[in-house]
Amino acid sequence: MRITDLMIKETMIMDLQATTKDGAIDELITSLNKSGRINDPVLFKEMIYKREAESSTGIGGGIAMPHAKTKAVNEPTVVFAKSKAGIDFDSLDGAPAHVFFMIAAPEGAGNTHLRTLAALSKLLIDSEFIEQLMNTKTPDEVTALFDAKQQEEEVDQQKEEAVKATPQAEIAEEKAESTQDDFVVAVTACPTGIAHTFMAEDALIKKAKEMGVNIRVETNGAEGAKNVLTEDEIRRAKGVIIAAGKKVDLDRFNGKPVLQRPVADGIRKPEELITKALKGDAPILRAEGNSSSSSSEEKMSIGSTLYKNLMNGISHMLPFVVGGGILLAISFLIEQVAGESSPIFQLLQTIGGGDGAFHFLIPILAGFIAMSIADRPGLMPGMVGGIMAVNANAGFLGGLAAGFLAGYVILGLRRVFKHLPSAIDGLKSILLYPVFGLLITGAIMFYILSPIFSWLNLGLIDILNNLGTGNMVLLGIILGGMMSIDMGGPFNKAAYTFAIGVFTSSGNENGLMMAAVMAGGMVPPLAIALATTFFKNKFTEQERKSGVTNYVLGLSFITEGAIPFAAADPLRVLTSCIVGSGIAGGLTQLWGINLPAPHGGIFVAALANHALLFLVAVIIGSIVSALILGLWKKPIEVKS
Repeated sequence: MRITDLMIKETMIMDLQATTKDGAIDELITSLNKSGRINDPVLFKEMIYKREAESSTGIGGGIAMPHAKTKAVNEPTVVFAKSKAGIDFDSLDGAPAHVFFMIAAPEGAGNTHLRTLAALSKLLIDSEFIEQLMNTKTPDEVTALFDAKQQEEEVDQQKEEAVKATPQAEIAEEKAESTQDDFVVAVTACPTGIAHTFMAEDALIKKAKEMGVNIRVETNGAEGAKNVLTEDEIRRAKGVIIAAGKKVDLDRFNGKPVLQRPVADGIRKPEELITKALKGDAPILRAEGNSSSSSSEEKMSIGSTLYKNLMNGISHMLPFVVGGGILLAISFLIEQVAGESSPIFQLLQTIGGGDGAFHFLIPILAGFIAMSIADRPGLMPGMVGGIMAVNANAGFLGGLAAGFLAGYVILGLRRVFKHLPSAIDGLKSILLYPVFGLLITGAIMFYILSPIFSWLNLGLIDILNNLGTGNMVLLGIILGGMMSIDMGGPFNKAAYTFAIGVFTSSGNENGLMMAAVMAGGMVPPLAIALATTFFKNKFTEQERKSGVTNYVLGLSFITEGAIPFAAADPLRVLTSCIVGSGIAGGLTQLWGINLPAPHGGIFVAALANHALLFLVAVIIGSIVSALILGLWKKPIEVKS
């Protein structure tokens, strides 16, 4: 099968109108949908974005290859498109993408189709070919160019196979194989196994040929592992390159220098990888049973692993933060118009607030952290640990602890139950892990973490009560800063409870404390929104999109909007937000601002005795936090 058999002329877009990544994806899907090659464009789009969340398919060199393998696809199809102006596709090299290939593969794609898609991926390594594609003006020219290129590749392959079949070639190959110093092996793999896997393979092979280095590359694509490395090849190799975006079996490389990099590095940096592998400039792998680690890389990989687990929890929690937060913001607006007795206000408060979406924030965070660590057996004890953290007023920090605790408890149980008779293997996932995992996680949360956070919460309230109102500016700084320490946890609740207590016991004249608390609570999400807007290179695309919603959440006094960012980068985010919130809280006291309302953010700001100064305090605190975070945070490294 030729590549052009999968490229329908009617779907080609010779001049993309989109100016953004999202717009380009929508335009490509629309063209694909019109051809009847997909049956569920909504599901297909969801799977495209799921792949993008793992790593950008903007591979650099002006090329983007958004792709998905899903039941929403009827027939394997490649949609070709090009953009003269170029589109920011979060490409690995930071350059705009001009040539686009949207690959749609059905779940049961045949081997022939998958091999054709692999052949397409390999052609895109050729920069001269890409330039020729950019100069095409019609779909017919695109088709003719691909046919000619693939025919050329087939002829070259036939010649190469004919040469290999000669006795002289066999002798040369045996001689090359006997030389260990210039021989390396590699494994390439990406999450879907459609494109990047084979592009990395081809890039490594071509570069090795230029360098005069012998290389064998195993691909873990959609068809499974191909060109599987033999024990003898691994033994003879000077070094091992793992260019992968998913888990690869490493035990077989025990004792070898193993260089582990994202699959994107196999595409963009083949010479660097080959050079390091030849020099043995990589950690020595030490494998134990089914787990693998390397002596010098282990410390680095721990951080990466923790971050991956953390982001799994955050990504699943984020829809609850955004959905619930926006509904709460709307409810505050309706409250100002129709009052608390409004059925719509009560409905939105119930759906979005503590009885609805916000009730699930911490359990979802904890559950999916645990699931990332220990797969599905970790989900249930993680979620239960999360809800116990909520009930103990432990906040998102308690949820983080519960998630990691549950995940590693399950991993520990796997080791404990490893030597049980194989006859009861089926009972582990449905009986042993749920019962013992829940028992151990719950007990540790109940007897250790809950008392600690409870004691901390009560102690903070006592400290605040003893401070009184003697030094209003200092108290404002403390209250404002506490709103950012854990964004809904015991510190936050202690400050808010103190302000509510003063407010309800003394009347509107003591809305001073409420002004400090509300200003301090508005700063974190607003600071995040500002930082993601003005320091775009410091945040991922998903973070930038989430940052926009924080404008609404911050203005609505919904501090929880900043939780995903705080959980992902606690030192920088919490420190910067505490400073800004403290400044905002202190300014409200310096200017004697009285805010006689317990919630509502900007929707109740007009009730303050100095409404404009209240907004100025919030803005100053937000800008300070955003600047600290934006300048402190390192530019992101795009991973694949």
